[in-house]
Amino acid sequence: MARRILIAESVTPDQDRLTLTFENGHHVVRVRDEVLMSSRVSGSEEAMAALALSDLAPGSDARVLIGGLGMGFTLRAVLEELGSAAQVHVSELLEPIIDWNHGPLGCHAGRPLDDPRVEILVGDVMTHLAAAVQAYDAIVLDIDNGPEAFTVAGNNRLYAPSGLAMVHAALRAGGVMVLWSAFRSGSFERRLRAAGFSATSVTVRARGAVAKGARHTLFRAKRLRA
Repeated sequence: MARRILIAESVTPDQDRLTLTFENGHHVVRVRDEVLMSSRVSGSEEAMAALALSDLAPGSDARVLIGGLGMGFTLRAVLEELGSAAQVHVSELLEPIIDWNHGPLGCHAGRPLDDPRVEILVGDVMTHLAAAVQAYDAIVLDIDNGPEAFTVAGNNRLYAPSGLAMVHAALRAGGVMVLWSAFRSGSFERRLRAAGFSATSVTVRARGAVAKGARHTLFRAKRLRA
């Protein structure tokens, strides 16, 4: 069994234990002792950025919302696709995750929080979405293990029809939302279509080009111009 070295701990808004450990050369974040993220894998997080921005010209000065900072891999990949005048808002519910990215986790993605195009929004992404009207060209969501609550119970609202309506309203016409998931879900794709999106899903490798290991699902939902 890998030896866990506890680096820091805190609690979620639901008062569940949140830990940052170092194990076999990798950082791991757990909620309720279940793995939420690891520095060992970043392939699917980076694929999210490519999928969300695929309709935009390289170096675009787009506005992008990322829900869930994680270890910064998605943020770094988004920044690499965008121009110097782009704006990237990162909504993160768990303040310790932000602190840890400024500290021991920052090295993994090259400290993307230091980029002047980035603005951190501390709090529930739903609160921010409720106030955003056709504000974004792309929205990237990686806050749970899929379209069901994992980090905090309140996240279930985001995957319900009312939450998807907020996502739809926050996107500009033709804008794209990509959601990370550890599993496939035909019912979620149907909910996306009912909310006014064209919806597809793709399977990607957790470790990118490495042809082994876990597979993850990315749901891509494009706001219909109508």
